[in-house]
Amino acid sequence: MSRVLSLPNDTEMQIETAAYALYKLYVVVFQPQFSSLRSLRGPASPSRIYGNLRQIFDTGSVRMQEMWVEQYGETIKYKGWLNQDYLYTVDPRAINHILTHSQDYHKPALARYMIAEAIGSVVVVEGEQHRKQNPAFGPVQLRNFTEIFVDRAIQLRNMWLDEISDDAQGARLDVLNGLSKMTLDVMGSAGFDHEFDLLRRDGKFNELADAFQAIFGPPSGKPLFLTVLQFLLPPLRYLPTERTRRLAAAKATIYRIGAQLLVEKKRILEATVEGEKAGAMRLNFAGRDLLALLLKANMATGIPVDQRLTDDEVLTPGYETTANGAMWCLYALTQNLETQEKLYAELSEVPTDGPSMDELQALPFLDLVVRETLRLHAPVPSSLRVAVKDDTIPLQKPFVDVHGKPRDRIDVPKGTTIDIPLLALNRAKTIWGDDALEFNDLMTFLGGPRGCIGYRFAIIEIKALILTLVRAFEFKLAIPADEVVVKSTVVRRPIIRSETEKGTQMPMIIRPRRA
Repeated sequence: MSRVLSLPNDTEMQIETAAYALYKLYVVVFQPQFSSLRSLRGPASPSRIYGNLRQIFDTGSVRMQEMWVEQYGETIKYKGWLNQDYLYTVDPRAINHILTHSQDYHKPALARYMIAEAIGSVVVVEGEQHRKQNPAFGPVQLRNFTEIFVDRAIQLRNMWLDEISDDAQGARLDVLNGLSKMTLDVMGSAGFDHEFDLLRRDGKFNELADAFQAIFGPPSGKPLFLTVLQFLLPPLRYLPTERTRRLAAAKATIYRIGAQLLVEKKRILEATVEGEKAGAMRLNFAGRDLLALLLKANMATGIPVDQRLTDDEVLTPGYETTANGAMWCLYALTQNLETQEKLYAELSEVPTDGPSMDELQALPFLDLVVRETLRLHAPVPSSLRVAVKDDTIPLQKPFVDVHGKPRDRIDVPKGTTIDIPLLALNRAKTIWGDDALEFNDLMTFLGGPRGCIGYRFAIIEIKALILTLVRAFEFKLAIPADEVVVKSTVVRRPIIRSETEKGTQMPMIIRPRRA
């Protein structure tokens, strides 16, 4: 799993650097002049390095792009890294075409490089590899995991009760901190049967939890320009930086402990084989975590070698989007107190603290609240794709190009980057009408064959959290709503305008409900 560091000699580095510099000069200066997107309208670029990306980042992503749509139309272009054209559209037919032709539209090489450098990742695989990983997230597995979700939600509830026990009027807590601990605990237990044990009043991150937090936790808040340069100029990847050292140390910890877990799981799994014909079923293996399930499928005797996952691919976690989704759900409830009380009325009728998956799914208002808040506050605001071959994207609504000519399709050459604006689509008045900010359906988790393979996992986990917490507490925002500023990287994270030095947080006043 480790990678040996070997430095290229000076001549090789100079040749590679010069070649990439010439290539990027062509891409930045000449290629846009021949791009099929040059006829699209869009905002001017304020930077030849960042394009419009800093504008998007500084405004929390969605608002800036919504203003562009209002000004230029539903299908536009803007400038990305090194001033390359990005296609941006909220046209439903275009988005449907891209998502249902996932074999033709992959994650961009830059995005895959940045994620894979950190984790390896279920998130970055395409095609057959993505389909191989889907079975571990099926309905049967979710029923088993629901008990873990509910148990950790109860532990979080009890931790908060302990923290505010001295104040019956409630106390100010950072709910994002607690939710992140809970979802990381779930990832450890449901993912690979490892206890982080974070949900105590004095719960501190242990070695493995620290490693995951280093990789998946909030970034510095600034575009990772050096990382982009390292992608564009491979020789720079050999230069040690604070970020690469931090990620290397974290990955080394994860793989060292993960390798021990894999060896132990495989040993237990192999010990359950009874006879030569037991290889395909493994019925006597009791492990229910994702690691055990993936290993069971991976070690079956009928699985061809090219359809097996490597150890690196098996050891791929994720928890930040679930914590952020639950946090935004609680935030939405603080802004709609009548909705919070209506939800409490439904949840208080549940006769048990430990509902099953079917019982969670049978609560219509909980389902509506979770899906609606994910629509309005999607944790992941957008997703990039790149065309891997020339294509023509049909449009539901024609656009008028810079020459005043109406067009009902877009010719997309191989290599074109496309921004799929999940949050903007969820809020678009052109799709949902003037009541777009009221309850509607959602598309937060990607559809099509390349859809999010963990969305059922996340929805059930968020429901277990909201049920347990809203039954126990009343939630109010501890600061004025206009103090909450959204910063977007991979996920949308809140910071407080007057407390930016504290980093990401969501302070709320939490008061225990009276029985």
